Amino acid sequence: MVNSRQNIKKLVKDGFVIRKPTKIHSRAREKHALEAKRKDRHSGYGKRRGITREARLPSKVLWLRQMQVIRRLLRKYWEAKNIDKHMHHDMYMKVKGKVFKSKRVLMESIQKSKSKKAREKTLSDQFEARRAKGKAIREQKVPGGKSAWHRD
Repeated sequence: MVNSRQNIKKLVKDGFVIRKPTKIHSRAREKHALEAKRKDRHSGYGKRRGITREARLPSKVLWLRQMQVIRRLLRKYWEAKNIDKHMHHDMYMKVKGKVFKSKRVLMESIQKSKSKKAREKTLSDQFEARRAKGKAIREQKVPGGKSAWHRD
């Protein structure tokens, strides 16, 4: 009967007891699976256990990304003097209110408002020129620069 460490050592020396090799737990399969998961494999509905869509990619994160993209574009336009500070503020508040769903829609809106502003400016200039012309004609008709309706 073996009841001491020395006896065990003697049995090992004589070859009656052999030491088993340490178990090797290979991570090769695990590495392969992780590599596939990095390529978005094995992530279908069958692999999801109770985690909602909101937990996987929150709608807030999507919203923030969208806001950052649109605000970055708005800032770029403002710094390049494509829009003035009033239009920038107006558009910024509309962006915050989710009026524009993408960069393209925002760009179209900016172009539209710029063209509208230019049109209004040309119309007001034409109107102002017409008024000035009428005033000049009236002054030519009546000497002294006073209109015929004006009495002293």
